[in-house]
Amino acid sequence: MEKVRAKKNLGQHFLRDLDAARRIVELLSCHEGYTKVLEIGPGMGVLTQYLLQHPEYETSVVELDRESVAYLQVHYPALSPRIHSADFLHLKLDELLGGSPFAIVGNFPYNISSQILFKVLDYKDLVPEVVGMFQKEVAVRIASKPGNKDYGILSVLLQAFYDIEYSFSLPPEAFDPPPKVNSGVIRLKRNGVTDLGCDESKFKAVVKMGFNQRRKTLRNALRALQIADHPLLNKRAEQLGVADFIELTQLVGSGIIPNVEITEE
Repeated sequence: MEKVRAKKNLGQHFLRDLDAARRIVELLSCHEGYTKVLEIGPGMGVLTQYLLQHPEYETSVVELDRESVAYLQVHYPALSPRIHSADFLHLKLDELLGGSPFAIVGNFPYNISSQILFKVLDYKDLVPEVVGMFQKEVAVRIASKPGNKDYGILSVLLQAFYDIEYSFSLPPEAFDPPPKVNSGVIRLKRNGVTDLGCDESKFKAVVKMGFNQRRKTLRNALRALQIADHPLLNKRAEQLGVADFIELTQLVGSGIIPNVEITEE
């Protein structure tokens, strides 16, 4: 009981559906070039046991909870050298696995799942694939296309660099303790884009500013920027695809770009 309570405080819910765990691992499409896999938040090793059934993967795990780390060391001794007792959000991913590309997989703590993906974006050239469990509404948002009310900041920023597929859903009963929401599994695969054709920091600012006032036209939402007039400014952020946001970013002047926080996501 103390174990479950501790993990719940970390935003973690143990996956108890073994078939779902197997399906998550099977979604990984690692091949020669990135055979390393990093699991975030393995807990008691429900996903880990299936990862270790693939000798072609060099599996490592990152776990913050010390009791879980101790459990993994006892039950998966061969994994011990690759168990990192740390907070994923504070890790330098370019140093963690020797600078080699690696896939990320996990039943992610829901309270930091968006932060995990923003960190993935920071290291996108090292992370060709992500397969993860999220709160369903977050998973749907990430995979949503323009014109959908669920489409938002994460949708655009991630879809600029990844092809995203919503794979399957799970009810609360698949977890212990059960969350109060449904869950969804998505797969992100790097799309090969290395250059957006615009300044990436400006692109992020335009996307964030547009969605922070998503009920307004972009002409109003982006009024703080030096941006040339364009028909796209008459639309709202949720109506624009990645290419549209790139086109708008190319029109932004050379003035100072504000550091934009997310206020609606």
